[in-house]
Amino acid sequence: MKLQRNGRSKALAIGAMALVSSLSLAACGSDDNNTNAAPAGGSGSAAAPAAINCGPKPTALVAAGSTAQGNAIDILKNNFEAACKGATVNYGGGGSGAGVQQFNQGKIQFAGSDSALKPAEVEASKAVCTGGQGVNLPLVAGLISIVYNVEGVDNLVLDAPTIAKIFDSQIIKWNDPAIAALNPGAKLPDADIQAFHRTDDSGTTENLTKYFAKTSGGAWAYPASKAWAGKGGQGANGSAGVAAQVKQVKNSISYAELSYAQTNNLKSAAINTGAAKPVEATAANAANTFAKAQIAGANSSDLALTLDYATKEEGSYPLVLVTYEIACDKGNKADTLDTLKAFLAYTASDAGQKAIGDAGYVPLPKTLTDKVNTVIGALA
Repeated sequence: MKLQRNGRSKALAIGAMALVSSLSLAACGSDDNNTNAAPAGGSGSAAAPAAINCGPKPTALVAAGSTAQGNAIDILKNNFEAACKGATVNYGGGGSGAGVQQFNQGKIQFAGSDSALKPAEVEASKAVCTGGQGVNLPLVAGLISIVYNVEGVDNLVLDAPTIAKIFDSQIIKWNDPAIAALNPGAKLPDADIQAFHRTDDSGTTENLTKYFAKTSGGAWAYPASKAWAGKGGQGANGSAGVAAQVKQVKNSISYAELSYAQTNNLKSAAINTGAAKPVEATAANAANTFAKAQIAGANSSDLALTLDYATKEEGSYPLVLVTYEIACDKGNKADTLDTLKAFLAYTASDAGQKAIGDAGYVPLPKTLTDKVNTVIGALA
């Protein structure tokens, strides 16, 4: 028997998507830049992007970090490389912590991180950003889906305290009274919960644990961190790793960016936030939350965001994340600067945001991408 839930509101979904505004393509480089129309590229990209400004001399970029944005980077780089002869984007993944570390060692042109640079990391970046420092550019937005694999349970509802207790081995059975109370009438199995968490230092983990800190009512006793601190469970590497485990293992649960849930055909739990209806893990519902994000960076070049994990507004999905592309505001390598700016500008463009939006990510509001484009244009 499938779980029963209140009907979805089509009007809400339409209204949420209206928040996702068109973004303007930021061009960089000289007037005689190599500008070509790119064909459709990358898995999940449904439409060919508009003309991409490639910069005067496209070259190779090396980057690493967040695996949550891995599917998005694949799409963006395929489109960019197809349009810009001579350009390559080698993105190594490895997790947000590894990406920031490599950036501050001067090994890569930009890092992807699902959490903004901490003060000590900004200070460390000054050693490689000559005359400048690393800045946070929010460019890939998504949501953290609570993915699960329980036979016969298609519409699971959970809340923050229950999710926190599951991942800390305080709730170990699928038919636990706390889960049953959120899912009246459901045939929850008398089976052990197989919970999977990230083993790498992960910005996705940090965002999840920030959510726990704000909303679990003390059920999660650990500080928010990229490193997993909960008791029990099993580990896997990267978003792809935990998603693969949930797909293979019955009665399992984990957390991954929505794109990985879709790629692996995994079910996602709705979250009881205290609103009238449980909020489903959709891009439209995440867009409602991003529309109210506030910029909290230390200066005009730092666009770190404050996200409301504790929102109770109707149709606002609380478990969201934004991946920052971290680059030097000054002191970038001269031979890769134009290509770096061109790739980041394409990512912020209407075409780039649409391409990754078609793959389960959340296009960012124009009010934010306008600010991002201003910072990208000033990178030196």
